[in-house]
Amino acid sequence: MNMKTNKLSLFVTGLAVAIAASSCSKKESNANVTPKLPVSHPISAGNISGFVKGTLLTGSTYTITADLTVKKGDTLAAQPGAIIVVKNDAQITVDGVLQVLGTQASPVSFNSDTQKPGSWGGLACDSAQAVTIKWAHIDNAGGPDPSGSPRKTISVLVPIKVDIEDSWISGGQDDEIGVRAPAQITILRNTIISSGSTDGEAINIKDGATGDVAYNVIFSQAGTGVKLETSATVPFPQTVVNVYNNTMVSCGWRRGAAEPGRGVSIGVNAIGHVYNNIMVNNYQGFELFSDADTKNTTYGNNLFYATAATFVDQTVTPTVTINLAANFYPADGVGKAQSTDLISVDPMFTSFNNVFVLANGAANTNDFHLKSGSPAIGKGTTSIGASTAVAPSKDLGAYPTDGSGNKH
Repeated sequence: MNMKTNKLSLFVTGLAVAIAASSCSKKESNANVTPKLPVSHPISAGNISGFVKGTLLTGSTYTITADLTVKKGDTLAAQPGAIIVVKNDAQITVDGVLQVLGTQASPVSFNSDTQKPGSWGGLACDSAQAVTIKWAHIDNAGGPDPSGSPRKTISVLVPIKVDIEDSWISGGQDDEIGVRAPAQITILRNTIISSGSTDGEAINIKDGATGDVAYNVIFSQAGTGVKLETSATVPFPQTVVNVYNNTMVSCGWRRGAAEPGRGVSIGVNAIGHVYNNIMVNNYQGFELFSDADTKNTTYGNNLFYATAATFVDQTVTPTVTINLAANFYPADGVGKAQSTDLISVDPMFTSFNNVFVLANGAANTNDFHLKSGSPAIGKGTTSIGASTAVAPSKDLGAYPTDGSGNKH
């Protein structure tokens, strides 16, 4: 063997060892690594509108004065700490790629100039090519469309990758995250607060989307925390979503008895794998409708609790008195309490003011971490019978005691 061949052999051997070592070091975790965003077509601070592409820069403030559109083939990116202020009920329409890559120390901010609920149009990604949102505040969207109807905060109607992680969403008027297409979804560790005026789900997944909804905190949603459906007329491709280790509190009340909101609901041919969630003071807990794919839906290890035995729904006349424990698994559904569930068990949040109903846009003054000695600790399953993007926790809810869940 000559020297050149010998060197080539050593190089190949070393490369193989390095690849093997790298492969062996990989393991499933809840950690989120945000890639650094290179600057491409830097956008100068100031007023923007119309057709826009490029990068919103760290430390810069941008004012959207009228509707903004990202054309197909173009990318709108945001670096950590970029601030976007929206005026005049403007909407951001994404037909290309959206990349919002904040960091825990420097999130990206989207808000209106008035900072009032429902005062700008939101992120209409209905025809987008890809959506990535990490470490962003998206507040007070859902302003009225030309017909006067509230818009969704984030909407997607195409089969793309949708990755929304570690973000705060508040003060919207309709669905906060609405996906109606066979998209691949990863919705992890977000905090959704006091959204939906008199309607709207926090996370509304339909029409063939697949993926994971995990480690999210959903507080004071008008409608349901997580809603899964496929289609009454086109059952395939089928919506199949893992819903695990979420904390859903005080949801469903602003919509009232006409259409009560739930912690989780599954219907219209959808499949859900629902485990390790905490649901407290919701109008209803877990609703499995008879038209869901009940044969393939699985669930268990969920905690249900109410801080009062009954609550009076004043959204209707005459008022309706709600038996909370009877609503953990509503009688009009086919879901049944599981032996692994914790029923009427206080999860022992770090702090909770026992609220049931708050106004759209109200702040969250509670801390949904678990106290030492919480009965929710160690009562989860780490295997939910389906492949997941991040590992389920042995603790229930969005805040496992090992710190692997929601970082807010």
